[in-house]
Amino acid sequence: MRNSILGDQKTLSVRASALRLTARNLAESMKNGGFRSSYRGQGIEFDGVREYLRGDDVRSIDWNVTARMGKPFVKMFEEEHELQIFLIIDDSFSMDIGSKGRSRIQSAHEAGALITLASFFNDSPIGAVFFDGQIGFSCRPQRGQERMLLLLSKFDTVNEHRIKGSVLQNAVKGACRILRNRSLVVVISDFRNAGWEKPFTQLCLRNDVVAVRVTDPVDSELPESGSIPFVDPETSVRQVIPTNSSDFRDAWRTDHEKRIELWKKNCLRRGAVPLILSTDSDPAAVLTNFFGSRERI
Repeated sequence: MRNSILGDQKTLSVRASALRLTARNLAESMKNGGFRSSYRGQGIEFDGVREYLRGDDVRSIDWNVTARMGKPFVKMFEEEHELQIFLIIDDSFSMDIGSKGRSRIQSAHEAGALITLASFFNDSPIGAVFFDGQIGFSCRPQRGQERMLLLLSKFDTVNEHRIKGSVLQNAVKGACRILRNRSLVVVISDFRNAGWEKPFTQLCLRNDVVAVRVTDPVDSELPESGSIPFVDPETSVRQVIPTNSSDFRDAWRTDHEKRIELWKKNCLRRGAVPLILSTDSDPAAVLTNFFGSRERI
């Protein structure tokens, strides 16, 4: 039995209809934005040249052809004709947390659904793996309506019988085995586990990777509400948090900031691009701005 993350009255078709327009905008951003240009030339098969267009990455200019023709030309690569996408989705219990009526898992699933629809509009093959304490579902990249509907059905629900823990490292290893062609891999997780760094490095060597860390406002700012009982969703450990203490709230904020900075450095060191997606932000706006921007961290 699987529970809809959108409630009983919102069906998959309604959700797909609501996301369709924003997914089209995202599709254009993924096709024409600067994200892909920042990775061209990293082991992707050369496929010819074309005239330089305003906004093209100057690093892709073919200087030999430019000198012969008297005007700038840029190199084209096979990736420009087909962008294969793979999603790694965290369904672990820690993703259930949300302080403002929206959980991390809802934000993650909406982001995944948007990317799935965008891949359909771009005729891009897409695959995915979902995990909690074990691998729940996986499929190789494939294009078409059938694959889109399959993944949307997965994003519309959350498994009742999830296993505690997080096997992000296994999901990343599985992606490395599945993906034979260079792909855009989007990892959507809270990254609240250990051991993912080594396989993540291997994933980044052969693919273009975006690491989307799903956060919640309470991660950095605790409400001043006295002593609050807290239960870890993964371990069931109970602890009372003294939110009335300004020193504790400051330490909480500082610890979060350090964790985020360390995570960003780990991603960048391995060649991935980090992206923060907060539960109080619009996934469509965050993704569209990210893929449409010509500047990368």
